[in-house]
Amino acid sequence: MISEPRTANAASGAHGAFFPGGRYEYSKRLTVPTDASRVSLLFEGVQGIATVSVDGTVAGSNASPYREFEVDISHLARPGAEHNIVVQVDNSMLPSARWYTGSGIYRPVWMRATGPARFEVDGIDLRVRLTEDGCELQFVTTVETTVASDSPVDLSVRLELSDEGHLIGYASGPPGSMSLRVANPTAWTDTNPHLYSLTVTVLADGQESERVEHKIGLRTVEVDPRRGLLINGHPTLLRGACIHHDNGILGAATFREAEYRRARILKEQGYNAIRSAHNPLSRAFLDACDELGLYVLDELTDVWFTPKTPYDSASQFEETWPKDLKSMVAKDRLRPSVIMYSIGNEISESATRAGVSTAQEISSSLRELDPSRPTTLATNFVLSMLAGSPDHAEDHSPDTSKPAGPTSTTVNALSNRIGRATRLVTRLPKADSVSRDAFATVDVAGYNYGWVRYRADARRYPDRVVLGSESFPGEIAEIWPLVEQFPNVIGDFAWTGWEYLGEVGLGTWTYGDDRYRQARAWPQIVGGGGAIDLLGNPSGLMLLARAVWRIDSTPGIAVRPVDHSGQRVNRMLWRGSDAVPSWAWLGCTGRRADVEVYSAADDVELIINGRSLGRRPAGPRHRHAAHFQLDYEPGELVAIARVRGVEIGRSALRSAGKATVHVVPEIEVFDSDKQDLMFVRIELADANGTVEMADDDTVEVTVSGGSLIALGSAAPATTESYTDATHRTYQGRALAVVRPDPKGPGVVVGVISKGHGGSSAHVPLRRAER
Repeated sequence: MISEPRTANAASGAHGAFFPGGRYEYSKRLTVPTDASRVSLLFEGVQGIATVSVDGTVAGSNASPYREFEVDISHLARPGAEHNIVVQVDNSMLPSARWYTGSGIYRPVWMRATGPARFEVDGIDLRVRLTEDGCELQFVTTVETTVASDSPVDLSVRLELSDEGHLIGYASGPPGSMSLRVANPTAWTDTNPHLYSLTVTVLADGQESERVEHKIGLRTVEVDPRRGLLINGHPTLLRGACIHHDNGILGAATFREAEYRRARILKEQGYNAIRSAHNPLSRAFLDACDELGLYVLDELTDVWFTPKTPYDSASQFEETWPKDLKSMVAKDRLRPSVIMYSIGNEISESATRAGVSTAQEISSSLRELDPSRPTTLATNFVLSMLAGSPDHAEDHSPDTSKPAGPTSTTVNALSNRIGRATRLVTRLPKADSVSRDAFATVDVAGYNYGWVRYRADARRYPDRVVLGSESFPGEIAEIWPLVEQFPNVIGDFAWTGWEYLGEVGLGTWTYGDDRYRQARAWPQIVGGGGAIDLLGNPSGLMLLARAVWRIDSTPGIAVRPVDHSGQRVNRMLWRGSDAVPSWAWLGCTGRRADVEVYSAADDVELIINGRSLGRRPAGPRHRHAAHFQLDYEPGELVAIARVRGVEIGRSALRSAGKATVHVVPEIEVFDSDKQDLMFVRIELADANGTVEMADDDTVEVTVSGGSLIALGSAAPATTESYTDATHRTYQGRALAVVRPDPKGPGVVVGVISKGHGGSSAHVPLRRAER
């Protein structure tokens, strides 16, 4: 989909960023291993109705876009023979979601060839129990194996646990339950994500039939209204980011390196938790969270029985949710990063008796599948109030030909129009009556934009554990003190931590006559509310969050776009500020500059080119932000933070000298054994690396030793394609994504521009050893 031409009247509309969608066919010649008794294809994700055929014979199908599914082709594939695999996908009925979905096969496909016995897909479970034996803590791990076999053979399972190459645990026996005792374990946490290696082998008549390897972490999770979220028994607060599943200019394609890069940058910026919105995360992203140390709230769906877009999955929800739920849990249950499941996002029918019954049914199924993790339901109080009440008739099979009643999209538009008045609405008694029954079915009550209820609900429901499952990022300074104050509130998730494609203009600030419209204007392409932009660069919202979380003692400086100074600003509620961390605004001398300095300190002083502009209060009483106005002039802007008059940190921004093209690979060596992509930053910067924000240019990229698979900027609106070799920078930046040739000598990325010259960079290749 990412390569398809966008048009103003495309089927996906503003939901899907004006991409058309359609029908697709994939084919691959596949040779079956000669020693394989069982052969299947495991699809991690296909967007659209998928039909899988082998040599012209249909082998399986799937219509659930975020569910992993396995197609057994053993009866059609002969060992040692080559077969033609064809996958046909229909994704022409759009919009099918409130965001950019992508089309076709967007996550990896695996061939699984084994002996006569094999584990069910992800058929290995893990329970961790923390015990105390004197002063020594021990973990007890129980691994349950479910083995599928077509013939009566003698089955046994062997389990090995290693730590940094040293075997520390071993067990064997028939399929079922086994136990290992680990003395002096290293617990997995976000600050110390220690992983053990688990190898589980199933043997048929003494012969190895299948062996699987996992990285596991030993940790426990529980929630308590008086102690909050307990990881390994220790109270933990979630500094959370909601994210969609797309990878920016790559579209929905799930490349391992893209998922790791996104997780790494989120972690570096201070987040310690991720909420998947609004579908299960990819295996690659979960791998990154396990290794880097990010807590995960994995979410099942955005819709139940009431549609939110004309062609979403509401019409098939009753049929598909049990399989979707089982697939999500099977994928997650060995993951230390996954600490909670969400059964849905902004489900309006959860306000009705039928919806409460469904919530109870899904929650009960989850507890049977995985009793070790708590459950939640993310609720938008305004949407639930508009949708109905618990006294409605139990009819959860509405006409799915079009959205029925208010949806998340219409409530978002309403909220943006009435602004902070949504706080008053959320406080109403009806907000409680339409949510309490559904909340009673889950372990944690998820409040979307409902933080104003924290204080009153702590008294009203002393046994309720609460999570800020979605919040405006600009309100973090008001929200976080409440998170720290009330033990039953376990964290906050910003909408959104990372910019995403689709739902265009939800948080984009526009200038001049470009006013807000309900249908969101072409050619916008991103949501617009990300604390980190589409390329991975932090905005002022990110600096604000870091100040509120007290991650930085140095103040964060951000400047509202000086090139739009004096223009009317059309603000959106999902973006608290349009300020960015830069003082490089070519051609703007003399224009008014609005500077925001974020700090937990008592006050901050701002200095321009050695001249003090005075001190302004900051810290919690002033929403962690001090505001200054001055006329823009090139040079150096310095902010000094003080507590009780004593300096605790300072930071600076500088204007740019003459800007030229800089090509900056994010890695020094490409390791083809571990990496599948390479990211290269393209910057219009001076000799010191300072990026110029107001002198954009068109750049053209060439690649030798590999292929260019994406090129783009963070521009909120564009008619350019991310798959072309030419693109215009936005605020001085673009990003190239390269797939190196694993057999080549290395990669050379060259960039030429119309007005800033050219440059190139070479990245050597470390060849795969296996």
